[in-house]
Amino acid sequence: MVTKLGTTVIRIRVGSTNPVKVNAARHAFSQAYPNHIIHCEGQHAPSGVADQPMTEADTRLGAQNRARYCFENANSEMNFFVAMEGGVDAFEEGAATFAYVAIMDDKGKLMTGRSANLPLPNKVYQRLQANEELGIVMDELFNTDNIRQKGGAIGLLTNHAATRESVYTQALVLALAPALHPEHY
Repeated sequence: MVTKLGTTVIRIRVGSTNPVKVNAARHAFSQAYPNHIIHCEGQHAPSGVADQPMTEADTRLGAQNRARYCFENANSEMNFFVAMEGGVDAFEEGAATFAYVAIMDDKGKLMTGRSANLPLPNKVYQRLQANEELGIVMDELFNTDNIRQKGGAIGLLTNHAATRESVYTQALVLALAPALHPEHY
């Protein structure tokens, strides 16, 4: 971390150029480190999984792969490497969408977290099983455009009481616990 005029700057590389993901990382770190300046930038990072992960395992792996890619391809002084991956799976209660988040510190320590589940309508899940992406299905169902870079399916299905960004932000804050209190982990 760099000190600038008495204030510590935390530099974060996000494994996506999607503004929702970059803003979620900025908000999460601003909440977790309120007395710091947060510098956050996105970059393309491959997930190594399908564009629409259909299992918890693939979703988790996608987030971790993106964070590792950012860490391994760092070309400047970054403190954290962050990635988020939205996925879908079928649970006992029914199909749901959720996200995994992965955070690596500058020493390569990996912290992984997960969001809550958002139940999906069966007709949406069936289309995902037919290899369609959630954002595209939701755009068609709700007559929206590029909802992935806005509130996401979460915003649409909760009447914007929650959004894709708010869910990512919460998952990232929770995943940061080991960085905030390393003496206990």
